[in-house]
Amino acid sequence: MCTLHGLPVGWALTGAKADERAVLADIAGSTPALARLQHTGLTWIADKNYYGAAFDAVAATGIDLLRPARKGERPRPGEQFFKPLRQIIESVNDTLKGQLDLEAHGGRTLAGVCARVAQRVLALTAVIWHNDRVGAQIRRSLIAYDH
Repeated sequence: MCTLHGLPVGWALTGAKADERAVLADIAGSTPALARLQHTGLTWIADKNYYGAAFDAVAATGIDLLRPARKGERPRPGEQFFKPLRQIIESVNDTLKGQLDLEAHGGRTLAGVCARVAQRVLALTAVIWHNDRVGAQIRRSLIAYDH
């Protein structure tokens, strides 16, 4: 999970077969910063697979879920904003995979993989924080640190 500027606010490392909807619910429930932000007009941007009773309950916490309508569903409110906002998600993933080599982490044990993924998330967080503090126009840019 990240902000619109790409700042990571919650993450989890799971197996490939894990239900990402359940993982998202766990991240939201176990991340203190997210719990404090509920009832403040948060919007989650997700794909069409984030549906069902668990995500209907999300609305009760004051969080809006922006996702495209599934086949047979009525158009959802805010759907016209989905495509440009979804690009932010893809851009953050590209930054983690491309510039931070998330897929080529080199971890050989579970602990090593966890440590190396955490390093990448922390590096992205530090860059966004630093770029915000120095007034950089593009907060998620790692070009200045890419040698």
